[in-house]
Amino acid sequence: MSASDDPRRVHFQSPEYLVERLDAIADLFDKDRTDVLVEAIREYIEDTADSETFQELVAAKYYDDQLDFETVKQLVGAETAQRLRLLKSDLEDEPLDIGAPDDDVDIYGGDATTVTTDVDE
Repeated sequence: MSASDDPRRVHFQSPEYLVERLDAIADLFDKDRTDVLVEAIREYIEDTADSETFQELVAAKYYDDQLDFETVKQLVGAETAQRLRLLKSDLEDEPLDIGAPDDDVDIYGGDATTVTTDVDE
């Protein structure tokens, strides 16, 4: 068990009917209310973190410097956070100062190839 897995007491208020349903579910599975809550929270977080909408929101806030890298890593995982860091770095870099080719330069290096598909017939 890592230090981040150590239990932490959390206090919150909930509508009574939700607590009653939670207790009924816990009794049904012969579990403690806390175990059912922790499992539900874990599943919610995993589902949310996998959502494309959530990942886009995290990316947008990270690119706008509203989230730091460590928070992004907690929200979407280390691999996705690292990818976002690399993309952000690319976005922040100055574009290369490369001029357009002269009109007489063939940028394709030869004749263009025409492809015929069934759709064209």
